[in-house]
Amino acid sequence: MPELQPTSGDIPQPMTVYQEGRQGRSRQNRQTNDSGVSPDLEVLAHWMDAAFRIPGIGIRFGLDAILGLIPGIGDFASSVASLYILNAAHRYNVPRVTVMRMALNIMLDTTIGVLPLVGDVFDAYWKSNQRNVRLLQSHMAAAPADARKLERSDRWFVIALMIALGALMIGAVVAAYWIIAWLLTALAIAFT
Repeated sequence: MPELQPTSGDIPQPMTVYQEGRQGRSRQNRQTNDSGVSPDLEVLAHWMDAAFRIPGIGIRFGLDAILGLIPGIGDFASSVASLYILNAAHRYNVPRVTVMRMALNIMLDTTIGVLPLVGDVFDAYWKSNQRNVRLLQSHMAAAPADARKLERSDRWFVIALMIALGALMIGAVVAAYWIIAWLLTALAIAFT
């Protein structure tokens, strides 16, 4: 029973299985790919992160970057699609540290994605949905010994990202303090 994967440009398609039977060849869609992950997740990640290409440059971007141009609701809509992939990881019983890494990818994408224009450029670069689907696929396809290595690398990534986010938060508080102090000083000088 040979397996053929139909292609339509760069868009990943669900695997199709052709079977010989009494009535001839029949076509059935498979529910999972080789790693055991639903192909629908790959298609969703592709549309959100890499469905479109800028000619000549070759930079790929998806609906995530386009929706991010709409203030407020665009980033929310993108996050809902990302949370669908995160929920799939929970359904597949992926280790908690990997789920946390996936959640941090989404949080970083959403947090920076809120910034006007800079966030949209970051969305085109970061591609959190494709990162998360790759994480999910690697954990689903890994042998038990490899799964422990992946879990360890995920743990270090989470620790490094938590330190970076903590430093970013401290930096934001310090910057806000300086700005408020400067404004209060400027107001005091202006009214005296």
